[in-house]
Amino acid sequence: MKIQLENITPSEIENRSMEIISQELVQLGITLNKEHAPVIKRAIHASADFEYAQNLYFSENVITQALSLLKNGACIVTDTKMAFSGINKKALYNYNCKIYNFIDDKDVALAAKQNNTTRSAACIDKAADIKEPVIFVTGNAPTALIRIYELYKEGIINPGLVIGVPVGFVNVVQAKELIIQTDIPCIISRGRKGGSNIAAAICNALLYML
Repeated sequence: MKIQLENITPSEIENRSMEIISQELVQLGITLNKEHAPVIKRAIHASADFEYAQNLYFSENVITQALSLLKNGACIVTDTKMAFSGINKKALYNYNCKIYNFIDDKDVALAAKQNNTTRSAACIDKAADIKEPVIFVTGNAPTALIRIYELYKEGIINPGLVIGVPVGFVNVVQAKELIIQTDIPCIISRGRKGGSNIAAAICNALLYML
């Protein structure tokens, strides 16, 4: 069998990918909400998984709220170094946004051990001290989402936005639904699917929308 490759330059690959995504969505009979479309397409682009066209939950007016936060220099806190690494730093710094990941901090490791929890959950406790508006970006640890929920219900934190797309099997679905039940602005992948690459892709999509 002869394999036919597309003749395409490196600079054209992303645009061509987005064209293919748009074409296949039409073939699937899926019409995206115009406001949500850039985020959904970026998630599909990062995963080649068209289920994100249907399983991403957007709270009311979340895109407008997210863009306002980013324009005004919000702080981003990620649950893993992978999500941290995948977020476009140049785009962040264009808007004076800061980004943190505390997973390797000694005090976080100690707190996790003392409290018999994950370091990702301990990262959320440390982030509670940040005074600026915070965007939590979680792609791996449902324990981070659960801790966000607990601290929010206790009145300790009031997140500007939660991107909650952890992947897995244990408490993943439940943790996502806890956030959806709050008034926190959020973008959530319902079900088991997600990952740090999806979390970073969603954050980048919002940055590229500015």
